[in-house]
Amino acid sequence: MYVPGGSALAAVLPPGPVPAPAEVVERLQPAPAVDASAAIATQATTLVATRPLMLAILARFRRQLMNRGMLRTGAMGKKLELAIAILNGAVGDHLSRSDNGLATKMTCIAGGRELPMERAALTRTHPEATPRVAILVHGLMCTEDIWLHEDGSDYGSLLERDHGFTPLYLRYNSGLPIADNGVALALLLDRLVAEYPVPIEEIVPIGYSMGGLVVRSACHVASVAREIEGTALSNAWLPLVRRAIYVGTPHLGAPLERVGRFVSKVLRAVDDPYTQLAAELADLRSDGLKDLGDADLRHEDRARRLPSVSLRDPRHPVPLLPQIQHFLVAGSLSTDVRLASVFGDSIVPVGSATDGSCIDVATFALPPSHVKIVSGASHVTLAHDAAVYEHLRTWCAPPQKEET
Repeated sequence: MYVPGGSALAAVLPPGPVPAPAEVVERLQPAPAVDASAAIATQATTLVATRPLMLAILARFRRQLMNRGMLRTGAMGKKLELAIAILNGAVGDHLSRSDNGLATKMTCIAGGRELPMERAALTRTHPEATPRVAILVHGLMCTEDIWLHEDGSDYGSLLERDHGFTPLYLRYNSGLPIADNGVALALLLDRLVAEYPVPIEEIVPIGYSMGGLVVRSACHVASVAREIEGTALSNAWLPLVRRAIYVGTPHLGAPLERVGRFVSKVLRAVDDPYTQLAAELADLRSDGLKDLGDADLRHEDRARRLPSVSLRDPRHPVPLLPQIQHFLVAGSLSTDVRLASVFGDSIVPVGSATDGSCIDVATFALPPSHVKIVSGASHVTLAHDAAVYEHLRTWCAPPQKEET
């Protein structure tokens, strides 16, 4: 039986099927350590060396649930999918490179199941599809369930009720580089426009946290590329995006990731094997997570990630496209201006969530009506907050027709 990441298993397992978890644990017991430091190092080394094995076992478990129809249905399925989303956010780049079955492929989700970008599938799931489409893009380590309110509604269903949008919910591997997810989203939207049951008049992307950066990356790709890895891009979707909404998006990066990067660098500078191992463990975090530090939207941004490059470097972040109206929502746990500027929603500072390049070339500032700060909102609650939705409802209202 093929096991993703199986080449790394030979050192600990003989040929044959994947054993039961209890048997694996028994085989992986480390030798007695001579002291506490050695014990920690041994356990950490075992964790790093056997990560492919653990992931392979989880992948097999997931496949078994899928075969039994138990995935994405009921409480157990939702909890497992959330756990897999967290795993993807942490090490999703590794899962993808090793072709592990736990790696999430970018897709839309409808009714808890994958929705292919095919006319028949779109017609079946959306028999009353409208010309106005809202695509909701979740953040790091999330699934589409992050949008759910307590009453079961979400921003998409509320926009459907209030303004006649057809909501689509994206799911993706948030551990991949943001640039890769931007390319995948551009390709998916190309396919959506070609296969949608009715002609699309408008697409409104709504990105939460990292999802906003993925949206920006996709727009950048569509604005400059006509072909990706041999696949032609029509980019017919980009002119249909006249408004884009970013909820808690770190346009200027996330300080916590930059702190983690700094700590890892400091640990590497210490000439001690245990400290070096700690640095190796710290660097196991995914490319997507690392990209959040400076909001890297392109591979060239990632390649030149240096401490000396300012967040306001003209090459980064990728400027907001001037032909699109951009709307930004930030959260603030504190009403104190100084605390809000530093801590914001506890993850993203207000300045990062409300800054970036802009529409107004003369002033380099977004119109005040396009930027809203929601007091008392944490980073997580921004994805399902009544006050946030009121701003979305206003921004997504149909354009007023001029009287003749």
